[in-house]
Amino acid sequence: MTRLPRLLLTPGEPAGVGPDLAVRIAQRAHDAEIVALADPQLLRQRAEQLGLPLQIKPVDYDTPPSPQRPGELRVDPITLACPAEAGRLDPANGPYVLATLDRAVDLCRAGRADALVTGPVHKAVINQAGVVFTGHTGYLAERCHSAAPVMMLATDDGSLRVTLATVHIPLSAVPGAINGADLAHTLDTIHAELARRFGIARPRILVAGLNPHAGENGYLGREDIDIIAPAIEAARGRGIDAVGPLPADTLFTRQRLAEADVVLAMYHDQGLPVIKHLGFSRTVNVSLGLPIVRTSVDHGTALDLAGTDQVDSGSLEAALKIAAQMVASSHGA
Repeated sequence: MTRLPRLLLTPGEPAGVGPDLAVRIAQRAHDAEIVALADPQLLRQRAEQLGLPLQIKPVDYDTPPSPQRPGELRVDPITLACPAEAGRLDPANGPYVLATLDRAVDLCRAGRADALVTGPVHKAVINQAGVVFTGHTGYLAERCHSAAPVMMLATDDGSLRVTLATVHIPLSAVPGAINGADLAHTLDTIHAELARRFGIARPRILVAGLNPHAGENGYLGREDIDIIAPAIEAARGRGIDAVGPLPADTLFTRQRLAEADVVLAMYHDQGLPVIKHLGFSRTVNVSLGLPIVRTSVDHGTALDLAGTDQVDSGSLEAALKIAAQMVASSHGA
């Protein structure tokens, strides 16, 4: 019998669409216990603003998880620093956002919850609150005392997974950030985590080249010859099924992807536009290499949509689905 997971949900920035998404996913049943770490009053106010029913239920971490029923949401209460208004940022609530993450990490690491699903945060407002914050992934890695995690975006049906060798850095800094040691860590992490979290015993990894045509034998740059190809060869020597470097403009063809479990792109805008074009509302951000299961929506706070009926909960639904699948795989279900 498949184990029912307990999934923690941090709605993120209280002025954004995160609370709306929490209210919306509470409108239908789920084969999981979903626990929102949030201010109950914030959720009630947003539900009233949206005209949706919401019954706040307490959570008991000492009892087995039970499935969510329509119109109900279990909440682990964390109080806002000040009232939140949809669409209006307030740095005073920056510490509140981090408190929800801290609580979630502690619960997952203690084995009292199975996974963390994060809503969108606003980096600038957290920094304005006096906390140096570069994003969810770095913050969670620090809280978990983990080596650099690998960012992966995946469609909810598993038809495409894209990982990144570099993430949020300027394009001009990418060539200097590509090195053998980091590529080895990234390839090792992808290989191990797709086996552990997705049940793919020996994942095939297609590795994109950095330069056009993967450098065209050095004519368009030597990084592919001098750095990427040796890293791939070394990974193959460790039993990793990695192929490349491949020209990115033909790597994402249907025929190529049919042979692969995951793509490793060298930089953010090399890989992510492809997967977001394929299915923006059903794409999920997954952190590989953390000691906890963590997935996230693939969009931002959308302040202009908060409190309206224009919010699409598809990415959060997909994030919950993939988190549950990762939990099942991790437990050998």
